[in-house]
Amino acid sequence: MYRIYVITMVTVEEAVIARLTKGDKHFEILVDPEMAYAFKEGKPVSIQKMLAVNEVYSDSHKGLRVSPENLQKVFGTSDVIEVAKQILEHGDIQLTTEFKRKRLEEIKKQIAALISKTSFDPKTKNPHPPERILNAMEQARIHITLDPPESQIENVIKAIRPILPISTDKIKIELLVPPQYTGHAYGVIKSLTNVEKEKWNQDGSLHVVVSVTAGLKMEFYDKINHITHGDVDIKEL
Repeated sequence: MYRIYVITMVTVEEAVIARLTKGDKHFEILVDPEMAYAFKEGKPVSIQKMLAVNEVYSDSHKGLRVSPENLQKVFGTSDVIEVAKQILEHGDIQLTTEFKRKRLEEIKKQIAALISKTSFDPKTKNPHPPERILNAMEQARIHITLDPPESQIENVIKAIRPILPISTDKIKIELLVPPQYTGHAYGVIKSLTNVEKEKWNQDGSLHVVVSVTAGLKMEFYDKINHITHGDVDIKEL
């Protein structure tokens, strides 16, 4: 669930410039960097609270404002909030070096967490902890960008493979669930795994072959063992 930003307006000193050029005309607004970046990521943000000043400039450093008439001519509206939305959607944000550094650290940790959930050590078939993945990323000297973490996972895995044995294949598991537990167990099986083979035996027991990501394997085992009180046959293939 996305967090909704409801903080007070940013000061002019703390604001950064969001800029859009249309033809030979330049348009700038002063915005909160955190909220502007969140907007770019598609999160719900109050543009009114994002603005340090309720104005559109042609040059914010010189304080040159764009008239309502010119806004109407270029954007089809003189409403500052609507114009600001268009500038944010189609323009660029001048993020500070410190903001970029903090955000890159966050993205790096998110990438490591995602890799930990979707891959595993082929020798042990257990997921690598995020800390181990982060160490491998440091050794590989991977260049992380401000792009979404999901779009960078493939390149990161390729880069750390020479350092850290890693597989993105799903783990196959064979289970035989006694008849008295199949009702509850089947719901867990369907919610956490992909069922590849399924057979209901005459005695009511359930024989399945499933595939599961490394990050969900232990959760799956814990829930199945809890439901069946450990009375279940489990075999990794």
